[in-house]
Amino acid sequence: MVEGRLLKLFRIALLLLALCCLLPGGSSIAADKLIAVLLTCDLPRYRDAHKAFMKALVAKGYDQSNVEVITQTPNPDPISWANSIRKFNAIGANLIVTYGAPATAVAVREAADIPIVFADVYGPVEAGVAKSMQSAGKNLAGVSSKVPLVTLVKTASELKTVRSIGVLYNAREEGALVQLREMTRIATQLGAALTAVNLGGRTGVDQGLATLFAAKVDYIYVSECTAASRGFDKIVHRATEQKIPVLTLMPGGAARGALISLEADPAEQGQAAADYAARILAGRKAGQLPVITPKKVELVVNLKVARSLDLHVPFPVLAAATKVLK
Repeated sequence: MVEGRLLKLFRIALLLLALCCLLPGGSSIAADKLIAVLLTCDLPRYRDAHKAFMKALVAKGYDQSNVEVITQTPNPDPISWANSIRKFNAIGANLIVTYGAPATAVAVREAADIPIVFADVYGPVEAGVAKSMQSAGKNLAGVSSKVPLVTLVKTASELKTVRSIGVLYNAREEGALVQLREMTRIATQLGAALTAVNLGGRTGVDQGLATLFAAKVDYIYVSECTAASRGFDKIVHRATEQKIPVLTLMPGGAARGALISLEADPAEQGQAAADYAARILAGRKAGQLPVITPKKVELVVNLKVARSLDLHVPFPVLAAATKVLK
């Protein structure tokens, strides 16, 4: 009997501790609405999207006077994401905002009846996050970051024949898996060999690169998975040393050393998510809103990297690029 009471008190103490961690200074929620935000991990693309989200939300009339926004950036693993969502359930959030496919997939499973708005999810339907592009789900709406991966590969083939492609991905991250499947189809269409390395297990970036170098791949495609994102600078540095061009969909990828990047705009992702958040807070049902597709997409070519790889960039590629880095 006494042990049961102690266990109950212990559980209450844990919940109070969670609330104090979520709310600055442990203060009570005075605002009319509470928005709980979950980032897959602390990556620039998500930070930039969330910054744009907050700015757009204020522009739509939601500021500190009528809405409280709490943000969680837990360890990048399903258990940590799930624990954050359970905390959001416990404190009675009016809306959950998620960035990235992995965190969104966990939120869909764990959130009670709280509406969810997602942003920067590559292929929401293919990743199993959304039911369709017309309606993501009963309590779900959001923004896709999917861009045509085939455009990236075909552009690269104008600089150097694609006989083999290496892919760095994480089998536990839905968006990266969708990109791997797309790249596999593209490689098959081109008659190119594909070597895929899963960075989600014991394989680290160094070991993954060693595998791709041994396979003598013509290009390395870096997916948006967490490990590849965090190790991106090392990847492009070592690949360039081996004279292997890097391709990516990561925003800012070409500026950081990739030969070519095809980028959905993080600011647009955040702004569109804020628009949906405002509509839902005003009473609109999330399931009535279609998934938004990116309109601001940049094809970026890094001429400096091309020169270091002894590659000639033909004029049609320069003409097709929305941005050329010299």
